[in-house]
Amino acid sequence: MKNQILLSGFVLAVSFFVMAIPALAQDVSYKSDISPIIHDYCLSCHQPGGKGYEASGLDMRTYQSLMKGTKFGSVIKPGDSFTSILIQLVEGRAHSSIKMPFGMSGSLSKTNIDLMKKWVDQGAKDN
Repeated sequence: MKNQILLSGFVLAVSFFVMAIPALAQDVSYKSDISPIIHDYCLSCHQPGGKGYEASGLDMRTYQSLMKGTKFGSVIKPGDSFTSILIQLVEGRAHSSIKMPFGMSGSLSKTNIDLMKKWVDQGAKDN
């Protein structure tokens, strides 16, 4: 009886893990997932004429301009969200005075930050 309970618990745990794999493996799309976040939270500053663009040179209007980075260097390291400057800025890990989006009350939602991190970790593809 005890072995049956242990086996049942093991099978249940494995089933939950197997069911979660597709969600973890799902690709994040730049076009469908990341571009709307950038449009809603970043473009007011990070396009020509915006304060963020003038200060850093970061133009976020297109995938190509985002990947070009700033006048100081790239902001995205494909495959490595932890060291990517963009992720450090939206998480507030760089410095609280430059947390992005700058000047907005609150910050990006955890869901949006997680999507951005996952996209970078998946290679920051133009998909």
